[in-house]
Amino acid sequence: MQPTSCPGPQPLLASNRRDFLRRTGNGFGLLGLSYLLQNEARAAELANPLADRPGHHPAKAKRCIFLFMTGGPSHMDMFDPKPLLNRLDGQPVPGSFGRVDGQFIENDPLLLGSHRRWGKYGQSGLDMSDLVPHLHKHADDIALIRSCVADSVVHAPAMYQMNTGRIFMGYPSLGSWVTYGLGSESDDLPAFVVMTQPEGTPEGGAPCWGAGFLPANYQGTLFRSGPKPIVNLQPPAEFSTRQQRKTLDLLREMNQETLDPADGELSARIASYELAFRMQSAAPEAVDLARESDETKRLYGLDDPKTAEFGTRCLLARRLVERGVRFVQLYSGGGPVAMQWDAHDDVDANHEKMSGMTDKPVAALLTDLKRTGLLDDTLVVWGAEFGRTPASQKGGRGRDHNAMGFTMWMAGGGVKGGTVLGATDEIGLRAVEERAHVNDIHATILHLMGLDHKQLTHLHNGRDERLTDVGGRVLKKLWS
Repeated sequence: MQPTSCPGPQPLLASNRRDFLRRTGNGFGLLGLSYLLQNEARAAELANPLADRPGHHPAKAKRCIFLFMTGGPSHMDMFDPKPLLNRLDGQPVPGSFGRVDGQFIENDPLLLGSHRRWGKYGQSGLDMSDLVPHLHKHADDIALIRSCVADSVVHAPAMYQMNTGRIFMGYPSLGSWVTYGLGSESDDLPAFVVMTQPEGTPEGGAPCWGAGFLPANYQGTLFRSGPKPIVNLQPPAEFSTRQQRKTLDLLREMNQETLDPADGELSARIASYELAFRMQSAAPEAVDLARESDETKRLYGLDDPKTAEFGTRCLLARRLVERGVRFVQLYSGGGPVAMQWDAHDDVDANHEKMSGMTDKPVAALLTDLKRTGLLDDTLVVWGAEFGRTPASQKGGRGRDHNAMGFTMWMAGGGVKGGTVLGATDEIGLRAVEERAHVNDIHATILHLMGLDHKQLTHLHNGRDERLTDVGGRVLKKLWS
């Protein structure tokens, strides 16, 4: 018996297949296109993970220079005069002000008045002392934040917090978050550059500019002092540019054949080789101060041994940001305590020394940025990990660490100059108006650069991490 044929279903199946392919053909094509585009995007990311990209909203500042005064300057002696403190000099701290919490200060300390001469400067009448005479002419350019607050009175944890938002090491730094969010305007220079004191790094060390759990591309690049800020940049003389290019191409091809997209370290290494190759031609020009006029060098104090070193770094900072570097951080102070703003023994002698090294170069940086038009969209931040106590340490002329209230300032990048935000109490011990926690300062810097601190996140260990953790408010009064 012949098997009974079933002619009905066969055309139906064939029809379904044809209809399916006809209906989904475009979908398959889109899937294939999507795959190719993803590969191209991945290749582009590997070629330049620091490509310039837009922020979350229009930015007031395109780039940032952070001037970090390692050790903790005294706000009562520089930017926050306290007449009552001077009247109570040598007396116990009145109970109404609460306990003085420092790292080394003894119980029942005596108040220490300021010996500085004060004045009101600019049309705004901003209060500044004789420790920053060159900055007086920029009174209408800077905005003082007199109510800064941190969470530690120990140098390293406080440095970690001011740089990374946390008191523990291992978290991404502010510069890393900025470049993670925005990339770089330059293809031939690092996005994030750090320049430390030649006597040594700050107590917190490299974690202060590390990338933490972000891809390693976003860590700070350390420029050293001297005629060659970038060591080992140039290849051996017998190794031609053509040979180097062929070697890098071969390495990249071999690495990318088996590259795990999750391997951020290898991706960063590939990108760093490419950047170093491009920097061989761009970096020498960027750091060549011989191209600057004698007038500019004198402006920064390069003709004075006292200011020449920090002045050189400030001038380099200007040259770097005008060439597209996104974030530059300069440290004043590092290595031995004698080369920090850590005035435990004699606040006047210490600050006269440290201000003498930095005041003229800092003022020159503002002048130079302003006359070239860069200050309009370059944010300059001046501050430290904490301030100092209004009480003396061991009855002497020194001041201990104080995280309950201290001063920072910002200029440029949309900031309204000649303004004062917040206040400390009448002796300068703790913030009492417009309290500005480190999280708030970070949120504000990000906002000025076009980044929303709540949206700038990175998934790490199952949690969307951000610079400001679960805190942070934008200090809008700085520009409104």
